[in-house]
Parts: sequence; C-alpha cells; structure tokens
Amino acid sequence: MARNIQSLERAAAMLRLLAGGERRLGLSDIASSLGLAKGTAHGILRTLQQEGFVEQDDASGRYQLGAELLRLGTTYLDVHELRARALVWTDDLARSSGESVYLGVLHQQGVLIVHHVFRPDDSRQVLEIGAMQPLHSTALGKVLSAYDPVAHSEALEADRKPFTDRTVCDMDDFEHLLDVTRARGYAADVEETWEGVASVAAPIHDRRRMPVGAVGVTGAVERLCRDGELHPELIAAVRDCARAVSRDLGAGRF
Repeated sequence: MARNIQSLERAAAMLRLLAGGERRLGLSDIASSLGLAKGTAHGILRTLQQEGFVEQDDASGRYQLGAELLRLGTTYLDVHELRARALVWTDDLARSSGESVYLGVLHQQGVLIVHHVFRPDDSRQVLEIGAMQPLHSTALGKVLSAYDPVAHSEALEADRKPFTDRTVCDMDDFEHLLDVTRARGYAADVEETWEGVASVAAPIHDRRRMPVGAVGVTGAVERLCRDGELHPELIAAVRDCARAVSRDLGAGRF
C-alpha cells in the first residue's frame, strides 16, 4: 500500500486550519495547533505562499488563505454550475436525437468530459465522465479551440497527431477549420478521431459572454450523416441546446 507524503498532509492540514478560523493566524498559532516545529511550519507556509495558496499580512505577519485557492474554487464552482444548468437540456437533446450527449470543458490541453448522457436505448454503454478528448480532432475540442483563446493556443502548441486519415494536423488547415467553425457556429468530426464515429458540437457561453464549455452529440456515422454530411436537424438541435444552456448561465441571446 502506497504511503502518504507527509509534507502534503501537513500542507493540507494547514490550509484547513486557516480556512476554519475567523482571523489570521500567526506562525506560533499554526505550529502549535498542528504539533509542528516552527521551522517546519514556516517552510510549508513559505512554499504555500510562493504558490499563492497562502498570504501573509505585512503589518502583523499573520497568515490567511490566498487568492489562488479562490481561483481554483471558482473554477470548480463554474464547472459545477455548468453541469447543473445543462442537465435538463442535455437529457432533452439525447431524447430528441436518439444519441449520446457529451458536455466538455478545457482541461490540461484537452477536453474533459464533465457530463455524459447515454444514448436512449438498451445498448450496453460506458459512462465517460472524467475521460479526456483531444482538442484538434473532436467536435468538442474544435469548438473550444475556435472560441476560447486559451484552448486555441494549447491546440496550436500541442502535438496534433493523426488518429485517422481524416484528422486535420497541418497548422494552416487547422486554423482554417477553426475559422469555418466560428463562421457557422458549430464544429463537426466525421471519422477524424474514431473510425465509424461522427459528432457535432456547439459552444456554451456564460453571463460574461465567455466560452465556458461545449455540448455535442456523438454516434455512428450511418446514423448522424447522409452522404458524408451531418443531418441539418441534428446540427440545429445541438446549437439550440448550447444556446439554452448559455441562456440559463445568463448569456442572453446569441
């Protein structure tokens, strides 16, 4: 059985201590509360301070939680709110399309699936929440790359490897694909990531009109396409779903 890393346990205990107090705490308070030597406590606090997780008041020398923890917490809440707002709409999209629906956000140079609605039939399916998808080939990834500047930069810097002979890897071709995505308001993936699989996705915006995620439908090419092109009614349904979630997030009409 793997052993826990003591320094991380102590840092976590320190953050919980600071979070539970109504006032700033001094080095002696922290060290005595956690049963640590002052030198050990000071070393951990200095590291947490350098990472932005802890701040020290210049006048008193006492410590409090830092802004970086607030940023991380806000990110978690944003994803949680996105998923909560999308639940009803993604269920409706799965029922109307008869296909699987995915909700994705940018995470570590890829797309993190934060919600997955099964295709509404009796087939055996695997829940893919927590799975990662590439930015450059999937419909979700291309939507994020087209609308989110951070995702765009990460997609350009990443190794855009081919998954099939249809994957767009060349930088200029990829940039053109993103221009097309922005112009029409959705992205497609027809056997660019997986043979025999197609998908379509549209962007979700928040109250600041900033892109916060993407929603898409994925299924067999023979069901989603006709003569190699996605069914127009499916594209319309996905875009309607994205607009509905965006409105619930306060984005207004697009």
